Amino acid sequence: QVQLVESGGGLVQAGGSLRLSCAASGRTFSTYEMGWFRQAPGKEREFVTAIYWRGGSTRYADSVKDRFTISRDNAKNTMYLQMNSLKPEDTAVYYCAARTIVGNFGSWGQGTQVIVSS
Repeated sequence: QVQLVESGGGLVQAGGSLRLSCAASGRTFSTYEMGWFRQAPGKEREFVTAIYWRGGSTRYADSVKDRFTISRDNAKNTMYLQMNSLKPEDTAVYYCAARTIVGNFGSWGQGTQVIVSS
């Protein structure tokens, strides 16, 4: 099992930027891919972006492409989400998640709140 802890959320005005971090511990050697998801009030959790832990390939939801950038520091077992040009519709609780080479994302952090004011 991998333990995940997010940080970096907060309140920002529209057009601003935030950087989220996700620190991983535990069985990190088994991590195949890590990702960010978000859940807005009254909505289902949705995929934001993900990165393959070893190769570094990334994928993004269309809604955040060209505004958000995912990255990772393998030495620190930490993943980042740089969010630029934030919009009010980006307001949500952001979760980091990890999965092994088999199965879906099974390890989750506790979430960090992002609020974008208009």
